[in-house]
Amino acid sequence: MTAAKRIDGKAKAAQLTESITRETATLLAEHGIKPGLAVVIIGKDPASQVYVRNKRRTAESCGFHSVQHSLDADALQPDVLALIHQLNSDDAIHGILVQLPLPEHLDEQLITQAISPSKDVDGFHFINIGKLTAGLTADAFVPCTPAGCMLMIQDEIGNDLSGKNAVVIGRSNIVGKPMASLLLQANATVTVAHSRTKNLPGVVAAADIVVAAVGRPDMVKADWVKPGAVVIDVGINRVEKMIDGEKKMGLTGDVDFDDVGTVAGAVTPVPGGVGPMTISMLMANTLRSARLAAGLEA
Repeated sequence: MTAAKRIDGKAKAAQLTESITRETATLLAEHGIKPGLAVVIIGKDPASQVYVRNKRRTAESCGFHSVQHSLDADALQPDVLALIHQLNSDDAIHGILVQLPLPEHLDEQLITQAISPSKDVDGFHFINIGKLTAGLTADAFVPCTPAGCMLMIQDEIGNDLSGKNAVVIGRSNIVGKPMASLLLQANATVTVAHSRTKNLPGVVAAADIVVAAVGRPDMVKADWVKPGAVVIDVGINRVEKMIDGEKKMGLTGDVDFDDVGTVAGAVTPVPGGVGPMTISMLMANTLRSARLAAGLEA
């Protein structure tokens, strides 16, 4: 039986989406602007298809102008770049998202960097990364998963994390590094741990805030966690589990939820934690882009 508070990312995301929907209606009524989100998907990867479908459904429910460009798995790089350049110059589009991973013959860095920084609602462009690292986020886009994690942490602890120790497990450009930048900006003392960190359980045990983003099922255990810590599980791992007495494929995080729940103060589940927040933050970034493009406050 878990003693920790279960952080309900699904409920938080629904609340955020409702707010975005209201603000979108106001933007259209007062300024005649409808936020536009274009998603580019290349190939038939099943997980990517699900993610894109969820993003499109949420965008439409928010009242956005939603466009999807589906390209064959053998699409040529010049054709992908030409599509991105076309979307960059389309005033009806405020956010451009290229669904990752890409087929191996395509250069991911070249393609993500071709998106205009002002429409880079994933926050992957080097200009947006640089602004985040420098703490200059007024007109920058923060990657959606760390942004969603930060909102959940602030719900539990508050906006000022002065005096709090935070450990981010994982150093990816998509989650680990931007997460560390956001925590620093909120005055936390931050350690970025990874596969080569010595005595990883000991490092994590000193943290008031733990963000796990490594992709190893159930890696973080109760004896790694400081009593009362806030634990955010970014991991999504497909594993064989017992579901209703049968062995089935299911999702689990990087944190052993039941075990860690006996000591943590609050912990996110998988599924139903960080995932829904990521999509809501994508919508928030797109709305923000539409406002900035119109010269309005973000």
